[in-house]
Amino acid sequence: MSQPITLQPSFSDEHLVQIANELFALNLASIKRLPSERDLNVRLTTVDGQSYVLKIANRGEVREILTMQHAALCHLNQTMNETVYPQSIANRAGEWVSQVEDAEGYVYLVRLLTYLPGKPWAQFKPITPALLNNNGRCLAHTTSALQTFTHPAAKRELRWDLKHAAPIIHEHMAHIADPQQGDIVAGFLARFEQEVIPRLPELRQSIIHGDANDYNVLVRLSGTEFGKAEMAGLIDFGDMVYSHTIFELAIALAYVLLPTDDEIPAPFDIQRPLYEMVKGYHAVFPLTELEMALLPTLIAARLCVSVVLSAYQKQLRPDDAYLTISEQPAWLLLTGLTAVAPQLLHYTIRHACGLPPNPASDEIVAWLRANQAQMASILPLDLPTTAQVVDLSVGSLLLGQLRDRRDPHEFARLLPPTAVSRYNEARLVGEPDVRRPASERNTIHLGMDVFVPQATAVASPLDGTIHHIAYETVIIAYEAAGATFYIRFNDIKPEQTLEIGQMVVKGQQIGAVAPYVPSHVHIQLITNLLLPYHDPFPGMVPAELRDVWLSICPDPNLILAIPAEKFPQPKRSKAEILAARHRHLGRNLSISYTEPLKIVRGWQQYLIDETGRPFLDGVNNVAHVGHAHPRVVEAERLQTAVLNTNTRYLHDNIIEYAERLTATLPDPLSVCFFVNSGSEANDLALRLARAYTGQHDLLVLDAAYHGNLTTLIDISPYKFDGKGGKGAPDHVHKLLMPDPYRGRYKGCGAETGVAYAHHVQQAIDAVQADGRGVAAFIAESVLGCGGQIVLPDNYFATVYGMVRQAGGVCIADEVQVGFGRIGSHFWAFETQGVVPDIVTMGKPIGNGHPLAAVVTTPEIAEAFHNGMEYFNTFGGNPVSCAVGLAVLDVIADENLQGHAHTVGDYLLTGLVKLQAKYPLIGDVRGMGLFIGVELVRNHETLEPAAVEASYVVNRLKDHGILLSTDGPLHNVLKFKPPLLFSKDNAIFLLTILDKILYEITGF
Repeated sequence: MSQPITLQPSFSDEHLVQIANELFALNLASIKRLPSERDLNVRLTTVDGQSYVLKIANRGEVREILTMQHAALCHLNQTMNETVYPQSIANRAGEWVSQVEDAEGYVYLVRLLTYLPGKPWAQFKPITPALLNNNGRCLAHTTSALQTFTHPAAKRELRWDLKHAAPIIHEHMAHIADPQQGDIVAGFLARFEQEVIPRLPELRQSIIHGDANDYNVLVRLSGTEFGKAEMAGLIDFGDMVYSHTIFELAIALAYVLLPTDDEIPAPFDIQRPLYEMVKGYHAVFPLTELEMALLPTLIAARLCVSVVLSAYQKQLRPDDAYLTISEQPAWLLLTGLTAVAPQLLHYTIRHACGLPPNPASDEIVAWLRANQAQMASILPLDLPTTAQVVDLSVGSLLLGQLRDRRDPHEFARLLPPTAVSRYNEARLVGEPDVRRPASERNTIHLGMDVFVPQATAVASPLDGTIHHIAYETVIIAYEAAGATFYIRFNDIKPEQTLEIGQMVVKGQQIGAVAPYVPSHVHIQLITNLLLPYHDPFPGMVPAELRDVWLSICPDPNLILAIPAEKFPQPKRSKAEILAARHRHLGRNLSISYTEPLKIVRGWQQYLIDETGRPFLDGVNNVAHVGHAHPRVVEAERLQTAVLNTNTRYLHDNIIEYAERLTATLPDPLSVCFFVNSGSEANDLALRLARAYTGQHDLLVLDAAYHGNLTTLIDISPYKFDGKGGKGAPDHVHKLLMPDPYRGRYKGCGAETGVAYAHHVQQAIDAVQADGRGVAAFIAESVLGCGGQIVLPDNYFATVYGMVRQAGGVCIADEVQVGFGRIGSHFWAFETQGVVPDIVTMGKPIGNGHPLAAVVTTPEIAEAFHNGMEYFNTFGGNPVSCAVGLAVLDVIADENLQGHAHTVGDYLLTGLVKLQAKYPLIGDVRGMGLFIGVELVRNHETLEPAAVEASYVVNRLKDHGILLSTDGPLHNVLKFKPPLLFSKDNAIFLLTILDKILYEITGF
């Protein structure tokens, strides 16, 4: 059965060109040898750009096998499905199989096939769930089409045929040098011999491709959406054989599941791609329940065959890397498979096929429901009456009251008497860390916790048998409807008299609640312990594929019997929220990302979704000092509990805050007006300017955005020049944006600033020529919607002089860039060496609280005091000012300005290194933690790479990083995170951005 390896054919390039010309009349431009185990495969490209594959079979090949391959390709190409296959090309004589001789006179069989463009699966990134599903569908189409294909040559003995796995493994196991690896193979071999071989006669049979490995499956970009991939085809039919149909999927999965790094995959990392590919396959070619059950063992068997033959072949051809190309990943996967229960993979496959994951679970659940009234109470209290179900989920408002999330005593004080937590609840466990892989983010609670005093007795609800006793854990086995289920009691002190195998009766005490804070008992219902691999059995699991785990661990309330009305109403799903938004919210209220996020908690520099997955927030500058900063939250809580009213009454907070805020600004900026948003601040700034100057006309930068009020849409080219806009009103004069990279004048030097400023003077002259004056020039100190533009030197100094000479005032919009964000200075206008007449601020000022401000000079403030009262009900209220003071305290006490400077410089340096590596990055710019990365397709024409930028942002989200795009051309990656963003965060962001940019280079 070992079938000795036949050496590959050896032909010179000159001889190959001669064969192509003489047999197929091809006028070649180039040839390229392709990797192969036994044959010689050569890509031929003709002068007119057509490509083919010349396949010279090894001397051991027989004509009947090649004839079968030709017939199969003809059959498959006649089917209309999603898969593409090569086509055979006849020689000049009309033959599909030709003969050639090498230099030594040996005869070889030759075929010519069309070349399928695409990348091998092993070399393509990223492997998305959609691509896995597509792979499964396409393979299933091949399986389905081959059901009606027959050929006598298919009934052959082939060493790679999985029905021969046992003898092949037995024959070559001795070549495995590592004893531990040998034990792994021996374990899977035993499973194969015990589970598969006796059931082989019951499995369907047909001709199969037999080798849909990660180099025979090709991937291409679909062309419908940037970065979206689909299967390009299936090649190399050399291992076609009549065998058991399910082997086709098992072989393909063995390669699909191979890890792409040097890490042993965790169970979840195996489950997830298994689920997606089986789901796609089953949708086209439904699996039988027996095939579903045997598939995990068949996958392992294929891997074992691969590694034992690799060990054997290395001795014969030690210099041929192709023979062992998948060996190391195969060992990693085999090692990972030893840690995952085959039942769990079986349940995952059943779930992918639309069946209940654990087929025994439904009967157990039905029995428990029917017998609930006969059960004894687990605790010595009337739980259905006294229980108070609490929300401990990620977005819990109860947990939001914690001042110290790590203090269990504070948590215990928050809980009501006899609190009970919920089953299938996403919990926030530990500190957010996006670097942890999904397999390590166990957030879904599989049990229920009952919070009762220490030493409270815990009893068995039914007659059962002690299955397991460990420190603070007891697992009891019960019989129901011919099946066994288990209850796991955690966080208890077991009775000392208990022994494994001991019978317990209904109501018998098995332990007492352990002395934890808060003290509680964890109750978990289990229908399969997944032994021997899950020990201890998990109490929390990843959110993805949670349905598999919920089938294994049904709702423990079947035991506790707490009435449904005591449970909080479930939150809406993402789909339900989207539908409700469409009904009740304006359709132009945009949503971020192709796949929207449901965010339920913020903490520091992270946002956390409803499943407990954290996302590194790289774009929400509103949470300036970090989401839910305890000092800011506490300041708001304390003041809200005492007083919140308007500014018609005297209060210390507004004066103290005005003094603290103006102390950060240069003279003569000393008079404050408090409002609720940046938009209100900019609107008020325009009123101040017009009151002071008596003029109405305004100068604004192209692509600027200053707010969503009507007056501000009128001065925001980002809006009035976009969709739905009506262009600039007569009193608004749009200025050339001083973009040092893409603009009319290049560079950041003073001469560039003066050149751009010259256009401002032209606009002023035009206004004055019409007999009008200039009220104000308004600009962000670093341009946000313009694309994170850092202004050239001397621009503001020159422009401010021109505007003031014309009688106007200068407004610095610091809504996005103020309060230390740029690192080197507290206010971004300071980098230009100027002092504005009016400064507006919002967003960061209250860390998300509705607070904003306008600060101006006494002269301008006095001019605004013209008899018309200015009043803002909540502008400057005691609560808002307490929040503002807390924000200033945190910035100072935690040195966030210095932190922004240090981390921002590190991030900018790393981005510049990526710019040198990837031509897609045209420009890197910014200051502190306000950074833009402009993507272009051509460094000469500066063609914007907007679709690439959108792809990058959505892929970053897949990796747990939130960014967005900006700029008039939507091609600038925007970085403006909370100032807590750390160096470690920057390293992670740079690492993932590097991976994503590398993906794009392969498109």
